[in-house]
Amino acid sequence: MASFFERNRQELAAKGIDPARLPPGQYHTDRFPVLHAGVVPTIDTDTWDFTVGGLVATPRRWSFDEFRALGTATTVADIHCVTKWTKFDTEWQGVPVRTVLDLAGPRPEATHVLVRAEHGFTANLPLDDFAREGNLFAWRFGGEELALDHGWPLRLVVPHLYFWKSVKWTRGFDLLDRDQPGFWERNGYHMYGDPFREQRYWGD
Repeated sequence: MASFFERNRQELAAKGIDPARLPPGQYHTDRFPVLHAGVVPTIDTDTWDFTVGGLVATPRRWSFDEFRALGTATTVADIHCVTKWTKFDTEWQGVPVRTVLDLAGPRPEATHVLVRAEHGFTANLPLDDFAREGNLFAWRFGGEELALDHGWPLRLVVPHLYFWKSVKWTRGFDLLDRDQPGFWERNGYHMYGDPFREQRYWGD
């Protein structure tokens, strides 16, 4: 008898969807489960800001309105949660990560990023992965304003890595000359998090 994961892949193939889009150990869903550590924050857009620091030529700070005025792009991508669900063809709108990086000016010695969010949450990424074409600081999902429990007013979207790297309630980032583990990475999650290599936890 086929397992749940095998049946899920068979169902995709029957619909004409290439099962190869689904990383190993994942299943496809049309839902968008809500998962996060701690409580949903209270956001005051009058005092909210976004800051960039560390190894940059020009540290930057934007208010809520200033950040939204930086220019909007759209990304359509599959997303993969470490808890094993995958959602295809999700649509996001927001400021391209590259736009923000260009305004701050990474210094030559910068190799990694530590993303900062509400409640002191952090996540780490290599700078090259952070700066990939299509990555966004998003505030819209599926054509509508992003829901608070999905990260409004701003969520980083890095679709090619497990989705805990796409930090909810993002408030900024720092560029570093080394890899520094974030919240989940200090608590057993993989430092990189490639879904197609099943890099979920330490040792994967």
